[in-house]
Amino acid sequence: MKKVHITTLGCSKNLVDSEVLSGQLEAHEFEMVDEPVDSDLIIVNTCGFIQSAKEESLQAIFEAIKLKEDDPAKKVFVTGCLSERYKPDIEKKIPEVDAIFGTEAYKEILGALGKKHAANDNLHRMRKVTTPRHFAYLKISEGCNHTCAFCAIPGIRGKLRSRSIESLVDEAAKLAANGAKELILISQDTSSYGKDIYNKQNIVNLLKALAQIDGIEWIRVLYWYPTNFPFEVIQLMKDNPKILPYIDMPIQHVSDYMLQLMRRGERKETIYKIFNRIRAEIPDIALRTTLIVGHPGETNDDFSELLAFIKDFQFDRMGSFLYSDEENTAAYLLQNKVEVDVARQRQDELMSVQRDLSSKKNALLVGSVQRVLLDEYDINTSTYSGRTYRDAPEIDNEIIITVDKEYTFKPGDFADVEIIDSGEYELFGRFVG
Repeated sequence: MKKVHITTLGCSKNLVDSEVLSGQLEAHEFEMVDEPVDSDLIIVNTCGFIQSAKEESLQAIFEAIKLKEDDPAKKVFVTGCLSERYKPDIEKKIPEVDAIFGTEAYKEILGALGKKHAANDNLHRMRKVTTPRHFAYLKISEGCNHTCAFCAIPGIRGKLRSRSIESLVDEAAKLAANGAKELILISQDTSSYGKDIYNKQNIVNLLKALAQIDGIEWIRVLYWYPTNFPFEVIQLMKDNPKILPYIDMPIQHVSDYMLQLMRRGERKETIYKIFNRIRAEIPDIALRTTLIVGHPGETNDDFSELLAFIKDFQFDRMGSFLYSDEENTAAYLLQNKVEVDVARQRQDELMSVQRDLSSKKNALLVGSVQRVLLDEYDINTSTYSGRTYRDAPEIDNEIIITVDKEYTFKPGDFADVEIIDSGEYELFGRFVG
């Protein structure tokens, strides 16, 4: 039995691709191993979204090639976004790679290994989940129909391609049977789910169907697009406790001039209205956004306007990216590029403001009791770590619970936790009862 290791770079959507591929490989009698040095085949599932991700992917490829040099019997395959964008360059500059594939190339990879690919309907049924059993990502669609100036994803992943509600419910039921309590829905543009196959936005009906699955207690949705945001979701969150009151909506900027340059579909006034309406409907909702600083054309006044907006609106969670100049995007052709040092300084200032806001918001929770999904127990420090409904894995805050006696809790359990202290991005607590 040949041993295969998959190195996964980039976002959770890439992680799902690797999990599907792992399931296919295991179904064809390959053994998946955790360490690349122990494998006969190393598959590097790359990210090619921005420059830093490309550099990380190239580093992983070169590390795999070094292992191949030490053991010439090894093979190295490269797949994913980087190879979708730059296959000719990789072939020319890294000839040591044995085979190069694009995104979702399950059939081609298996073919290169002398195996037949399973039917499309079985792809996600065979998926080998690599996250902790109690949560799993559910990729509801692929690609994107938007043409944001800075984004290379539509050129890599193509147009919107939604999966059917039936196939997603089937996969989610299997994830639940495997122990998943939290489903995290992902796509490039969640707001548009279903428009290609149902001729309408159909995310609400998908959420209603997923909420009926036994075993699933939390459903978290990532990456809402502001344009045509389906406000019916807010009522659904109020009516169904399984649909978490958590909105992750990247807005990128708020200056109307910058939004126009970025080819975004909304303007500052609309963004304010969307978030104010959401907060009015659910005051305790967790609002998360992502911003880009240093986009071509961004002036000091544009950045000051963005900074003022963040101070005024006070998001619960926020991330930011430095603009990356990507070929074959509209922004690549724009003049008035922002110096990298200036962009970094702006990002530092932006995140400093957010750290202060996060610290103040966390301090307000001290003394409260929160329902926490426990993710991990560290036997060396006698601490549990977990999350509230406000927090997605890896990108948001965590709660740390130090214990001085034995508890029967295990990862995947829910527990009531009293918050006794707070930091910028952490809460500290003790079990109630």
